[in-house]
Amino acid sequence: MSSHTVATPFHASTTTRTHARNRTRRARIAAVILALLGIADAQAGTSGNVSLTSDYVFRGVSQSNQEPALQGGVEYAADNGFYIGSWGSSISWLSDLSSSAAPISSNVELDLYGGYRGKFGEAVSYDVGALYYWYPGDFPSGFNSADTLEIYAGISVAASDKLSLGAKYSVSTTDLFGYADSDGSGYLDLSANFAIAEGWSIGAHAGKQWIEGNAAFEYSDWKLGVTRAFDNGVSVGLAYTGTDADDALYTNPFGNKVADDTVALTITKAF
Repeated sequence: MSSHTVATPFHASTTTRTHARNRTRRARIAAVILALLGIADAQAGTSGNVSLTSDYVFRGVSQSNQEPALQGGVEYAADNGFYIGSWGSSISWLSDLSSSAAPISSNVELDLYGGYRGKFGEAVSYDVGALYYWYPGDFPSGFNSADTLEIYAGISVAASDKLSLGAKYSVSTTDLFGYADSDGSGYLDLSANFAIAEGWSIGAHAGKQWIEGNAAFEYSDWKLGVTRAFDNGVSVGLAYTGTDADDALYTNPFGNKVADDTVALTITKAF
């Protein structure tokens, strides 16, 4: 492990979690995901997507060591506003921490989420819910689980027929992605999307990650991108992302500055 690697997402703390507890929790989540997929397959309110991205960037930080990732998700939305869904991606940031003394095998992120969407009038929408990030795999004894539960609330405003503005706040009810004693950490997401022409849109984002008990690892991030959507459900997006994170704290064992400025290309097929 690199001497620059200090904390998750690129460092494991020493809080003990029993393997039995992890296996039970993962088995329950797997059962829920399988049930979700069965429900989604049988219901008319189902949507989904698959994507290939040149770099899986989450909150400004590469989760795939600046390499391509395969992603996909499915969601069922009821007419009354409630929804449930799952999403997954290939990752490498956990297995990148592996060593001969402390081997780690975890190459997939699986998310399960649910909530309620509603509207205040015609122009204002809101969204409240919970999201569980699950990282199945094999971990050494004493490794603080990266599995994370967040609750969130968001609001969006259709400022015009072309411009929408959004704000969302998420707070963790568990340790955040393995940072020790970090429950209560928060993330603020501000966004704007502008339709510039038929099938073309520009998106901008600014975010702030607070990490309880780990202030040195807090940072702001930003994103600017353009997306071309086609009538067949295919979309192509190109996005620049950056952060003000401390490079020394966000350099992985391969020497890559995973919170550095980057440009990612993503191709998505919706169905």
